[in-house]
Amino acid sequence: MTAGKLLTDQTRFFMQGLKKLYGMRQRRILLLTLFALTLALLIWCGWLYLAHANAPAKGHSSSRLDSAQVQTVRVAHVTRGAMPIELNALGTVTPLASFTAKTQVAGRLMKVSFKEGQFVQKGNLLAQIDPRPHQINLQNAQGVLAKDQALLKQAQADLKRYQILLKQDSISAKQVADQASLVEQYRGIVQADRAQVDQYQLNLTYCRITSPINGRVGLRQVDVGNYVQPSDANGIVVITQMQPTSVIFSLPEDTLPTVLKRLRSTQKLPVSAYDRNRSTVLETGYLKTIDNQIDPATGTVKLRAHFANQNDMLYPNQFVNINLLVDTLDGVTIVPSSAIQNGSIGTYAYVINPDNTVSVRTLKTGPVKAEYTSIKTGLTPGERVVIDGADRLREGTKIAVAPSQPA
Repeated sequence: MTAGKLLTDQTRFFMQGLKKLYGMRQRRILLLTLFALTLALLIWCGWLYLAHANAPAKGHSSSRLDSAQVQTVRVAHVTRGAMPIELNALGTVTPLASFTAKTQVAGRLMKVSFKEGQFVQKGNLLAQIDPRPHQINLQNAQGVLAKDQALLKQAQADLKRYQILLKQDSISAKQVADQASLVEQYRGIVQADRAQVDQYQLNLTYCRITSPINGRVGLRQVDVGNYVQPSDANGIVVITQMQPTSVIFSLPEDTLPTVLKRLRSTQKLPVSAYDRNRSTVLETGYLKTIDNQIDPATGTVKLRAHFANQNDMLYPNQFVNINLLVDTLDGVTIVPSSAIQNGSIGTYAYVINPDNTVSVRTLKTGPVKAEYTSIKTGLTPGERVVIDGADRLREGTKIAVAPSQPA
């Protein structure tokens, strides 16, 4: 018992010593870790301090360098002139008249009297349908008409004779009434026969298909010798009026009051049709009319412009860019649009000072026309502005004006 107790006490003493040793080791590791973290934090803070201390000096040096360096730029003068106010839209060339030549009677196509692409006049023959079946029908109807006219004439003569005999009490009144009814029947038959003759005569005229408009012939849809009928969807050919023509385009409903005001003043509003790139004027014309309702889905209204189209530059269904001139501002300040800059301070331009430095001038712009912009406030005619090289400038930068490029 005594020996066992002694062994237990020794074991407990050994375990306590082991725990104490382990705890001292843990504290040492913790202290070393904290020391390393503190040292790293101090080094990082020192690096930030040095970076911030050097930054202003570097920025100031760069600013002085940029201001001192002469930048070569291209300039333009601020001018005073007229600025047109235009509304831009995308339009579709829409012919004033288009005709699909279809036959109104069934028959074989005997002749085509046009060449694809040629211009035809109103009344010109386009195609000929075989008239022989319709001539036969007409002759037959004329024969029936002649026969029924003879019967009517005979019935009328009999009626006159019966009326005389009735006065002499030689025949009954019923016989006279029956004869009068027969005369009316023949009159109805003759009238129907005449209508049939007229119908076949009309069919004969339908065998000649003529153009009802002046226009250009499209591609032939049916070849000679084919059987054609009124139900054919494509017809024989399409005639489209080319001169004059029109363009239909849409404008936002907000612009409608301005357009209506000018249109009601009996002034023709000029319209220019440009190609897709807005680089070439295809045709000039005027505003013809405005639709009577606004499209609620798009908030736009349709307008039609009229063009003489003497050079056939506008083709049906062609997409064109439309410029509608609604007003002209006279005596406004104008600069090239390349002088206008945009930034955090808003719209501005670099104005050249007498000492060949530049100043930033905030602007309020007005209408724009192609490469020119009107200025409401900020610039005065006669001043010079930078139009090329503005990305290298700041307030006070010295500049040198580049020589003008030859036209």
